[in-house]
Amino acid sequence: MIEVIGYIFAVIIGLILGLMGGGGSIITVPVLVYIMALNPVTATAYSLFIVGTTSAFGTIQNLKNKLVDIKTSLMFALPSLVGVYLSRKYVIPAIPETLLTVGEFELHKGMFLMVLFAIVMLLAAKSMLKTRAEEEILQTKPEATSTEIAISLFQVFLIGILVGLIGAGGGFLFIPMLVFITKLPMKTAVATSLFIIAINSLIGFIGDIGSTEIDWPFLLKFSFFSIIGIFLGIYLNKFINEKQLKKGFGYFVLLMSVVIFVKELFL
Repeated sequence: MIEVIGYIFAVIIGLILGLMGGGGSIITVPVLVYIMALNPVTATAYSLFIVGTTSAFGTIQNLKNKLVDIKTSLMFALPSLVGVYLSRKYVIPAIPETLLTVGEFELHKGMFLMVLFAIVMLLAAKSMLKTRAEEEILQTKPEATSTEIAISLFQVFLIGILVGLIGAGGGFLFIPMLVFITKLPMKTAVATSLFIIAINSLIGFIGDIGSTEIDWPFLLKFSFFSIIGIFLGIYLNKFINEKQLKKGFGYFVLLMSVVIFVKELFL
C-alpha cells in the first residue's frame, strides 16, 4: 500500500512539472525518503534521474511548441551543470557520515542533507508565493549589464552545486534569473528552465554512477509514472489557473519544509 502511494506521488511530481515548469522536483526527495524509505544520499541521486528524465520529456513537448530558448538554455546550463557534476562526484562523497556531535545530539550526513533540503523548500515556497506585483517588477527591471550577467553566471554555478547536493531541479531559482537577465517572457522562461533542469539533473546523475548502487527497475518504474504525470500536466495546463495552482502548491511546500525540520531535528 505504501508503495502504491509512492507511485501516486510520482504521477503528482510529473503533473506539477508539466503544469508549472518546475516545483515538482522539490517533493521528489521527501517522497523517496519518507514514503519509499530510501536513505537521503541515494534519494538525492535517484531524484536527479527522475527529475531529469521527466523534464526531458516535457522539454520535447515545449520544443514542439517553440517555447524553449536554446541559446539562453546553454548559457545557463553550462556553468550550472559543472556545479552539479562536481557536487555529485566530489562534494557528496567527501561529506563525513557524522558532521557534528554535541552531547546526545548527532548531526549525520543524511540529516544535514534533509535540513538543507528543507531550507531550499522554504526558499521555493517564498518564490511560489510572490505577488503579481513582485513578478511584474522583476520583468520590468532594466536590462542586466555585462557585469551583472557575469555575476549571475557565477551564481548559476553555485546553484548547480546546491542542486547537486539536494537532488532538486532548481527551477524556482532559474526562472527569476532568466526573466531578469535575458528578458524572456514568463512562459518561455518556464519552458527554458525545464530544459536547463533536464540537462543539469541528468549530468548530475552521471556523477553518481559508480559511487551509488542503483536499483534500476525501481528507478525506471518511478520515472515512468512521473513521465505520465508530466504529459498529463502539459495537457491540463490549458484548463487550469496556473497562478492559483502555484500559490496553493507554495503553501504545501512551506508546510512540507516545516514537517521536515521537525522530523529531522526533534523527532
